[in-house]
Amino acid sequence: MFEALRADFKIVFERDPAARNWLEVLFCYPGLQALIFHRIAHRLWNTKLPFVPRFISHISRFITGIEIHPGATVGKGVFIDHGMGVVVGETAIIGDYCLIYQGVTLGGTGKESGKRHPTLGDNVVIGAGAKVLGNIQIGNNVRIGAGSVVLREVPSDCTVVGVPGRVVYRAGERVGPLDHDRLPDSEARVIRALVDRIEALEQQLEDLKTDKVSQKELATISQGSRCRLEDKVISEFLDGAGI
Repeated sequence: MFEALRADFKIVFERDPAARNWLEVLFCYPGLQALIFHRIAHRLWNTKLPFVPRFISHISRFITGIEIHPGATVGKGVFIDHGMGVVVGETAIIGDYCLIYQGVTLGGTGKESGKRHPTLGDNVVIGAGAKVLGNIQIGNNVRIGAGSVVLREVPSDCTVVGVPGRVVYRAGERVGPLDHDRLPDSEARVIRALVDRIEALEQQLEDLKTDKVSQKELATISQGSRCRLEDKVISEFLDGAGI
């Protein structure tokens, strides 16, 4: 437990440029305080002690605005930045060195018993307001954009954006955990591709009206201008819905 707390403390200075000294971090960072409360509560929870772990969790929620069920498993070096409104369910598992922003929910999708909350791999980044729901596996080095809703499993080394969350692969490119401005916008890319297709069709119609296109060219246009789902941008967007 103490090793994990030490890693939680050190990671604050690595990921928050506003962290200036240990006293400020210890007393003014609710994310770190919530993890301290949770690690104590989780240790008691594992001893099957009734009431006390949940009461510690409730006190932590009152002080920090972060609700972590004492049954949740949290790895070392986890950083909850700001943290207000973060909710972590009972059977959730958070890997090492994850970064979680305010308003994130690691929740369930129903009243089923057993494992019903997400499992996060190592080095996962979850943007502000994102919701990860159900007993799903989120791989290592996954980035989930702010406001995304993830309902299906995500492979390692992927970026997820949108509602519902869609996977965008970033092969060969390393993106820092704090570079939120570099998250891709898959919906905008698809809309742009469709707008380009519509503009091309409109131009072809204008050419037809002015008799600039021969019958042979018309046959070629009719075959080649259909919206092809195999187009890379559109295909990635549609495939991403299934993650």
